Amino acid sequence: MYKLLIFDWDGTIIDSAARIISSMQKAARDLDQPELSDDAVRNIIGLGLPEAIRMLIPGVDDHVIPQLRERYGYYYLEADDTPTKLFEGVEQTLINLKEQGYRLAVATGKSRRGLDRVFAQTGLEYLFETSRCADETTSKPHPHMLEEILEETGLNASEAVMIGDTEFDLEMGVRAGMDTIGVSYGAHHIDRLTPYKPVLVMHRFSDLESGLAGRAIR
Repeated sequence: MYKLLIFDWDGTIIDSAARIISSMQKAARDLDQPELSDDAVRNIIGLGLPEAIRMLIPGVDDHVIPQLRERYGYYYLEADDTPTKLFEGVEQTLINLKEQGYRLAVATGKSRRGLDRVFAQTGLEYLFETSRCADETTSKPHPHMLEEILEETGLNASEAVMIGDTEFDLEMGVRAGMDTIGVSYGAHHIDRLTPYKPVLVMHRFSDLESGLAGRAIR
């Protein structure tokens, strides 16, 4: 039933939570901000950085936000060596889905600089026809980035599905009027995803191919 599969990146395609947490904690320490727990940072994964920072540090001065963004980017992209890797089965599953005729896109809370970097590192960019990042549109859970992807691809919401590991991903999908697929192995516990009534829950990335069998519009 779907023509377009729209993927979140962090926590859905790549296992990056540990580096996100470490980088945000180091950025906060550099600027003498309150100590951030692992769970607190995990909770905001998926949001754009300004929205994430405001949630993490209520009442933070506006002038501090750009500094935190800069320090976080420095650690995540350059100075933090916490390993990140694709979840098992990602590349082959994406190749299989593309060969089956699905169109693929990315809707992520990452910056464009960050997404371009991981595209280059993983070599997966060729599989996706378009992408939207939080610093070039409205942050999740607002549906704006999905609406832009639909407009660009010429499809209706009923022809697309949003796939992600956080409640921000699924809320965004629901608000855009499209079906959602939840990921149980990512940042948010599955109990936070089920209220959005995902049509499928993936416990491994490779579950997606079998779960979608027979649903594609030809």
